Amino acid sequence: MDTAAAEWTATADGPEHRPPGRRLGAWCAGLLLAGVSLIVGFRTAGSDGVTPVPQVLAFLPWLLAPTALALLLTLLSRWWLGTLWGVVVLGLLAWFIEPYGKTGDPAGRPVAELRVLTSNVEFGQGTGSLVAAVRREKPDFVFVQECEYTCDARLKADLSRDYPHRSAVEGGGSEGSVILSRHPLRPTEGVRATMGMPGAIADVDGHPVRLQLAHPMPPLPGQVDLWNRELDAVRDAAATDRGTPLVLAGDFNASQDHAAFRRILDTGLYDAARLDGADRTATWPAPTAPTFGTQIDHVLVSEEFAADRTRVLDLADTDHRAVVTDLTLHDGG
Repeated sequence: MDTAAAEWTATADGPEHRPPGRRLGAWCAGLLLAGVSLIVGFRTAGSDGVTPVPQVLAFLPWLLAPTALALLLTLLSRWWLGTLWGVVVLGLLAWFIEPYGKTGDPAGRPVAELRVLTSNVEFGQGTGSLVAAVRREKPDFVFVQECEYTCDARLKADLSRDYPHRSAVEGGGSEGSVILSRHPLRPTEGVRATMGMPGAIADVDGHPVRLQLAHPMPPLPGQVDLWNRELDAVRDAAATDRGTPLVLAGDFNASQDHAAFRRILDTGLYDAARLDGADRTATWPAPTAPTFGTQIDHVLVSEEFAADRTRVLDLADTDHRAVVTDLTLHDGG
């Protein structure tokens, strides 16, 4: 009778009443669940928080691993309240891992077929690999981030015949960016930020298409506010001139688990990867993708577009994978 009562106490009360082995397991489970719950709490509240929350949010699906371990520990330590806690956290993670954003077919008849490629070439190091990919994929528009002076010169030398039109922000290091086009371009003001984000209006067989490159600062410790402000600037640009079809592409330094990125989608844009079932395909960091990584490189489009054959390309000498997608422009009628 005394043994049964002791066993009941060990399983019904907190971790401090368990035998040493179970006590350690329960405490470890509690620590894991507390850490995961903090991140999930910010995701539930629609906030990116402060360091380290935005950095961890980028890898939200991988929180399934510590959550599963915590659940196992609660079972082994017979901490049933902890098990319930773990199940709730696991359910929330499963909910948030589902793709975010709208899907649907555009209205009107198709009027143009376009291929878009976006690539961060990491301070220009991946330019040679990008040139080869562009020649192979033959996109209509190429969005290039971190294209410093030597990268810009290489693109002019190797691709100007096929891409005679461009809109660029020149700069060294990560500041330079360029949009290459087979179609005539009229440059726009773009988005003013730390790194170049040029824009343009393309004439696609008589149909205007607004192009905007995205490359806000990453959410580095101490720079999360700047990251938020620059993503908000991208959102504001996306929300203007909605009478013109829009392609917004680049390295957003944000995934669908960041509230700042979801606010961009909420302006009425569609993620081409989401439309084509390629969501959650890791684009960064390239050395560990696709096994481990996050999708921070995107092609976003307005409701006039349908997307098909979205794929992620491995390029040499850069820490990002390129994204290429085929788009169909509809007249919206």
